[in-house]
Amino acid sequence: MTKSVKWLLIGIILLIIVGMITYPRIKQKLNSEKDTQVPTIAVSQRRLPLSINVVVLKKQPLTDKIISTGTTIPDEEVDLSFESSGKIVDIRFNEGTHVKKGDLLAKINDKPLQAELKKLEAQIPLAKERVFRQGALLKKDAVSQEAYEQVTTEYDKLMADIELVKAKILQTELRAPFDGIIGLRLVSEGAYATPSTVVANLTKISPLKIEFSIPERYAADVSDGTNIAFYMEGTSGMVKEYQAKVYAVEGKVALETRSLKVRALYPNVNEAILPGRYLSVEIMRREIKNALSVPSEAIIPEMGKNIIYLYKGGEAESAEIITGLRTESHVQVLEGLHPGDTVITTGVMQLRTGMKVNIDNLIEE
Repeated sequence: MTKSVKWLLIGIILLIIVGMITYPRIKQKLNSEKDTQVPTIAVSQRRLPLSINVVVLKKQPLTDKIISTGTTIPDEEVDLSFESSGKIVDIRFNEGTHVKKGDLLAKINDKPLQAELKKLEAQIPLAKERVFRQGALLKKDAVSQEAYEQVTTEYDKLMADIELVKAKILQTELRAPFDGIIGLRLVSEGAYATPSTVVANLTKISPLKIEFSIPERYAADVSDGTNIAFYMEGTSGMVKEYQAKVYAVEGKVALETRSLKVRALYPNVNEAILPGRYLSVEIMRREIKNALSVPSEAIIPEMGKNIIYLYKGGEAESAEIITGLRTESHVQVLEGLHPGDTVITTGVMQLRTGMKVNIDNLIEE
């Protein structure tokens, strides 16, 4: 090994030793400088004003409503079928048309019954004559009371048989049980029908029933005669409001949903609304005409108190309020605020009294 190489190796070793001694001190110094910079940056960030949304309060109506969803159902509805079995020989209705109560809609073959009826009716004159003769003879004591009663019984039996056949003939006729709109027919002439065969569906849609459910806690607020408003999308795509009146409330709460089923009647005079439509329902519980209210999200529950933050001169200032009526979106303020106050509605969990804030959006209540 040459002398120059030897001194080079010694120099490298000395540099490594010096580096090992000075590195911990340099690292400690860099970390301390970093620690002093981070709080400074964080403090500067905290001092930036918080962007908020606010509302300017004013007195306005506040309504407490029950909101639900429901559906339209027919006032009356039935699947039409015959009471007896036989071949359908006549269908007398047009699908989708109005029919009146008692209209003959369809008929099955009744020729055997008609023949039996004629046979029985042909025996009436002779049976009457026997009763008349036996009655005349009984007055003369020419026959016994028993003989007279026998012919009268035979006559009564004949008339009962006639009534029975007539009843069977009526069972071959399908008549409308009420006024309504008959739907699409499900059978054709010549088909064999039984009491389980559905011929068509008949519905009555004027008036129309509105069926919906309410939570059990509102059971005392809805009864026979309660007015409701329901909303549906019209043919133009616009949502329309309609008025109806409750006529019946279920007698018990549904265990599965803890709700109470309610039905209301809508006149539906022009039959513009069809059964099966989806709708939303509103029931007015009470209304306060001049109420001071704040959005629900502006209130912070804190140790049994309700706290809100006001915007004053670029800073947030807390205030305790006494609340009243609560709706889905707003809470009535009884004490603690005045008309014209500016209430902060966003970022409320980050606010502290005296904190700098900057209005991002202003809404007038």
